Amino acid sequence: PVTHVSWNDADAYCRYYHKRLPTEAEWEYASRGGKDNFIYPWGNELENKGVLQANYYQGLFPYKNTSKDGFITTAPVMTYAPNGYGLYDMAGNVWEWCNDWFDYNYYKKEIELNPKGPTQSYNPLNPYQPEKVVRGGSFLCNDEYCSGYRNSRRMGSTPDTGLNHTGFRCVKNLND
Repeated sequence: PVTHVSWNDADAYCRYYHKRLPTEAEWEYASRGGKDNFIYPWGNELENKGVLQANYYQGLFPYKNTSKDGFITTAPVMTYAPNGYGLYDMAGNVWEWCNDWFDYNYYKKEIELNPKGPTQSYNPLNPYQPEKVVRGGSFLCNDEYCSGYRNSRRMGSTPDTGLNHTGFRCVKNLND
C-alpha cells in the first residue's frame, strides 16, 4: 500500500482523479462487507483455523513481533482474502484516512443513517489540534495495544501527518 501520505495529500490525490475519501460511515459499511455485528471484516475470530486474516502485530507488543504472517511492516496489497464485498485489506496493514473530522463523542450522539460526520474536530486528549478520522488499524496494532483492525475501531490524526502505517483508498459517487 502507499504510505507516508497525509490527509491533505490523500484528499488532493482523490480530487485530482475526480474521487474522494470515504466518509467514516461509508468506510465502516465497506469494512463490514455485508456482515452485521461481526468484530472483524471476516467474522468474530482473529484467526480462522490458525490462518491469519489480516496483517497486524503478532506477539507481545512492542517487545517481540513474531511475524507469524511473514511481514514485519506492510504486506503486499491483496495478501489476505477479500471481505464480503470483494474489498481487500479493510483491516490491518495501514490505517486509512476518512473524510470526517474526528470527534471523540460523535457516536454518543443521535445520528442519522449514513452521516456526513461532524463539522469540527474534538479529541479531549488533544484538544488544540484538529484531527481527521483514520480507520482499519495497521501492522502495528494488536489486541494487547489497540485492536485497530476491528470494524468499529476509530482514531484521529492531524491532517498534515503522514506515517509509515497510514494510507488511504479512494471512493467515487455512483452518479459521477
